[in-house]
Amino acid sequence: MKSRLPAFALVAVMVAWASSFVIIRGIAPYVSPVAMASGRLLVAAVVLGGLLAVRGGRMPRGLALWLTLAYGVLWFGLYTVLVNAAEQHLDAGTTALLVNIAPIVVAVLAGLFLNEGFPPLLIVGIAVSFSGAAIIAFTGPGHRDRIGVLLAVAAALLYGISVVAQKLVLRTTDPLPATAIGAIAGAVVLLPWAPGMVRELADAPLSATIGVVYLGLIPTAIAFQLWAYALTHTPAGVTASSSYAVPALAIVMSWIFLAEVPTATALLGGTLCLAGVAIARLKPSMFRTPSPTNDEELTPARTA
Repeated sequence: MKSRLPAFALVAVMVAWASSFVIIRGIAPYVSPVAMASGRLLVAAVVLGGLLAVRGGRMPRGLALWLTLAYGVLWFGLYTVLVNAAEQHLDAGTTALLVNIAPIVVAVLAGLFLNEGFPPLLIVGIAVSFSGAAIIAFTGPGHRDRIGVLLAVAAALLYGISVVAQKLVLRTTDPLPATAIGAIAGAVVLLPWAPGMVRELADAPLSATIGVVYLGLIPTAIAFQLWAYALTHTPAGVTASSSYAVPALAIVMSWIFLAEVPTATALLGGTLCLAGVAIARLKPSMFRTPSPTNDEELTPARTA
């Protein structure tokens, strides 16, 4: 049973992250994007800060601390605002499809700064993904949808940049401090909007307040810790590929709880976005046939 815990953790993370797109869309009529992000991060900062005070861990220092503060502002703060704003214009499933082009951003940054280069499959993947985003942008109802696409792609860009920064931080820092300090940094940046958040929630239905608390507690505080646990006990390829489940789950949840389904062209564009990510992750070595050893050359092939 213990050996299955990382897999269960990974499933829980995917469900939690998918549900966040649906919750954001559901409470968007009552809470503005910045106020929603401020409330979400305040909840996450309190929970993660409390865990950090109890459990401790290796803290980021020097450059690692500056990188943690940077992705706290960009990922926990601005990324969250952009996703919230995107869902003012797009359904939950389409937003999830667009945001999940983030691995392509990671691959581009690795090529630029980690000397991993730009293999042909990466170039093809970029072209396929962004052709998918273009289909969503230019076949939707119009101007509002294009704004949503731009916001979602910008969120994916910040997501990718922040993942690279976090990977560097985790070389010398434990996952809990890396996550908690990032969430606290994001909450502090959005603190000026906290009074507005309180006023908006006071005028909104109770479900909006519950939604904001849920976003801070489940998809942020708990899911990020489960993700770190799964990443520690699961091959990186498995954890990375699991993110493909998020858009599919978001589409199903959105259909069940919000009666929303992406348009046919949005599904086509989203499929191309994910296909581009999959292509960009392919390695040329996957297509090479291993050279047989001498023993293999001398051994007759078995027949069924």
